[in-house]
Amino acid sequence: MKAVVAVLVILLLALQYQYWFGHGGQVDLNRLRDQISAQHAEIEALKARNGTLAAEVADLKQGMEAVEELARSEIGMIRDGEVFLQIERADTDGNAGTDVQP
Repeated sequence: MKAVVAVLVILLLALQYQYWFGHGGQVDLNRLRDQISAQHAEIEALKARNGTLAAEVADLKQGMEAVEELARSEIGMIRDGEVFLQIERADTDGNAGTDVQP
C-alpha cells in the first residue's frame, strides 16, 4: 500500500511540475500575457500616431495654409517681401546663445 501511495505522490509531483514549469505551463502563460500587454500598448501608440498622421494628411489635402505652415516650420521658407529676424538671447555669462564653444 505504501508503494502505491508513493507512486501516486511522485506522479502528482511530476504533473504539478509539468503544470507550473513545463512547456505551455503557467510560466509560459504569464510570459505570453506580458507580451500581449506590451503589444496592446504598442498598438495603441501606433493608432494614436496614425490618427495624427491622418489628420495631417487631411490638412495638407484641404488647403495651402497647412502646406505653408509646414514649409515655414520645417525648412524655414519665407514669402516674397518678408523679412526674417532671428533674435538670440544672451546667456548668463554674457555670451550669445549659441552651441559653438570658443
